[in-house]
Amino acid sequence: MFNKISDIDIINGVRNQDDKILNWLYDNYFQSVKNHVLGNSGSNDDVSDVFQDSIIVLYNQITEDNLHLNTDLKGYFFGIARNVWSAQLRKKQRTIELEIDVSDEDEAEEQYDPVLERVITRVFKRLKPDQQMVLNLFSEGHSYEEIAFMMDLKNEVYARRKKYLSKEALLELVREDPEYQEYLRFEK
Repeated sequence: MFNKISDIDIINGVRNQDDKILNWLYDNYFQSVKNHVLGNSGSNDDVSDVFQDSIIVLYNQITEDNLHLNTDLKGYFFGIARNVWSAQLRKKQRTIELEIDVSDEDEAEEQYDPVLERVITRVFKRLKPDQQMVLNLFSEGHSYEEIAFMMDLKNEVYARRKKYLSKEALLELVREDPEYQEYLRFEK
């Protein structure tokens, strides 16, 4: 079945946060974003993040009347996604990875670090209550759908985005923490 929606209808649907339009965007634009990200050192998780970030950029441009189309909307959206992925790649090159991959219990005990735990516990308390809540729910094993329901978010896409932004906020606070900076100097 041929399912074409005009750029104007898509723009209005994004402006109104119409789930049908957002699903249509996903069905019709996601694959080109996925091909680009996977073809440029990305993972499937990166694809989801880039797509969500691109939707948010498009939404902001539409609602702030900053959308200036010189091409069709699909090409414009792909340009947004390409820029988002480039920015994330630059950020990844500058970021120190804080996550530790633990393969078994014995290793976990050996890698336990009271300084890191203290820093993370301290900065976690500085997050906004909704950021703390989404990270707690996620760490307790709740699905994005459950998190969206419990936090009264529109859908699981918003829950995924909220968790991502909250994690980024936590990591930024950790990186800025003076005790963590001191810890890094001694680890080198």
